[in-house]
Amino acid sequence: MGRFVGVETDEVLTLLQDVAEEVINPRFRSLDDDQIAEKNPGDLVTVADREAEVLITAALQAAYPDALILGEEATAADETLVDRYYAADHAFTVDPVDGTKNFVKGSKDHAVMASEVRGGEVVRAWIWQPQHATAYVAERGAGAYRDGERIVRPPTGDSLRGVTSRRRWIGRALGALKALDLTWVCCGIDYPKLVEGEADYALYRKAKPWDHAPGLLLLHEAGGYVGTFDGEPYDPRRGIPSGLVAAADRPTYDLVQGLIGDLPGL
Repeated sequence: MGRFVGVETDEVLTLLQDVAEEVINPRFRSLDDDQIAEKNPGDLVTVADREAEVLITAALQAAYPDALILGEEATAADETLVDRYYAADHAFTVDPVDGTKNFVKGSKDHAVMASEVRGGEVVRAWIWQPQHATAYVAERGAGAYRDGERIVRPPTGDSLRGVTSRRRWIGRALGALKALDLTWVCCGIDYPKLVEGEADYALYRKAKPWDHAPGLLLLHEAGGYVGTFDGEPYDPRRGIPSGLVAAADRPTYDLVQGLIGDLPGL
């Protein structure tokens, strides 16, 4: 892996792992009711989310005093943070517990994620799956890695498998493609599954930077492509797009994007 000015890539991964071990893992399948709250109807947050974000943010801010840190929970408290992130030349995104609903339900399918954005491009990405003990790291131009080993997206087969996090689209088919299945309901699981070939494309209606910036770079460096429903490359600093297609490769994206109109409720 290449060297970046400031904290090395492996050190950031270690930070996420250490924070997970300190404040997330001890709460797994051990949360009390008063440690779970709703930010919005159906949008859960736990004490683990909040404590992990504080620790990760403090460490990144200490290492990069001039960078903006866009944390999911901090944004819930201060919506102006997103606008400052869009304007920042150097920023990090932090998702302390991606897949909070899974975490609350006791599912191992959750992750700790971060990404670094410089000059409008995602240049580094980290996904740590604490209960699967698996790390995914990417650097722009240097490849995607799983537990230190480089990974490349395998070729698609004759029958494309699509998944979506929007439940009203499950069972719907785009053109002659197979009907859509449910994702793993966690971007920190979904994108690695796409890279590893367990799905060929994923459809998302909402696209917050902390959810998709890490997976964007991981998939890109493994040979995949992420674009909007409107046919544009996904840029996590342009605001929330109408929807995203994360695909195994550019031809798969082009095919699926051309069929988006078949979906209800766009």
